[in-house]
Amino acid sequence: MHDIARGRVAVTGGAGLIGSAVIWALNRRGIDNVLVVDRLDESEKWRHLVPLRFADYADADAFASLLDEGASKSGIRTIVHLGACSSTTERDAGYLMRNNYGYTKMLAHHAAEAGIRFVYASSAATYGSLEESLSESLDPHALRPLNAYAFSKHAFDLYAKRTGLLDRSCGIKYFNIFGPNEDHKGEMRSVVLKAYEQIRSSGSVKLFKSYRPEFADGEQRRDFLYVKDAAEMTVHLAAAGTTGIVNVGSGLAQTWLSLVRPIFEALRVPERVDFIEMPETLRGKYQYSTCASTARLRDSGYDRPITSLHDAVVDYVTQYLVPGRSLDPQDVPLEAKART
Repeated sequence: MHDIARGRVAVTGGAGLIGSAVIWALNRRGIDNVLVVDRLDESEKWRHLVPLRFADYADADAFASLLDEGASKSGIRTIVHLGACSSTTERDAGYLMRNNYGYTKMLAHHAAEAGIRFVYASSAATYGSLEESLSESLDPHALRPLNAYAFSKHAFDLYAKRTGLLDRSCGIKYFNIFGPNEDHKGEMRSVVLKAYEQIRSSGSVKLFKSYRPEFADGEQRRDFLYVKDAAEMTVHLAAAGTTGIVNVGSGLAQTWLSLVRPIFEALRVPERVDFIEMPETLRGKYQYSTCASTARLRDSGYDRPITSLHDAVVDYVTQYLVPGRSLDPQDVPLEAKART
């Protein structure tokens, strides 16, 4: 076990989707000795930090210098490293390797040398075109990432395993995470947010047609997970002292139609889905079903129920998208709402 409340917690990518939710989950536990690390630049991500409680902010480049000064001076005992370029369409592989691989390697070595607990974001994209029961026990050298982003994440997983860093760190393979504070992600925003915007503007949602006979249109499946659940799982893994690669997903493969239907319900408008042609460039790479094996997560002691997809989408739309709100530590988790 690791006492995450003792000492400072640094969260890189702290203004992003998962990072801000992790700070939200820490705040819910009464932990506000948090160092937010990010590259805000000209983005609007700063708005996500307004409701959150934290001790300090550092630019991602300044954070490296802070660690050079020593762990005792910084007071950092836990690093949750979520900052990365997450664009699966980024073509500059050199940039991705510097930002996602090199920076993560630097942080991991600092943490190992200083005895700092290190948890970092890998990605389910490292599984490549594999479908169903995606398990951490698969031979990592047999995985075949399909884009440069996935390769940059996979490269660090392999490095951490080869050097022994993974024996003292936890790499999290996040599946399809959606929820509040993703508005800055451009084309990498979730289908929930894109569909919400489509419904508000045109009254309908566009989904890709299926090109495999065993899957009807809209019945292609993904392992979707609400960001609130992802944050709770991340904080749990950090505190539990879990090491190695761990999948963070729902453990269920659910259809795109199951994802978008609650949006119509939440907005109280008639359901209208238009199926469109998939670009030729995607057809050979498209996964028709993904499902995380969550045995390692459960074996680590995580025993909370996972928010149903329906309830998660409705919560996201009604509590955050419609009113234009960010995550706030005063927000009651759905699990707690169900008990009242």
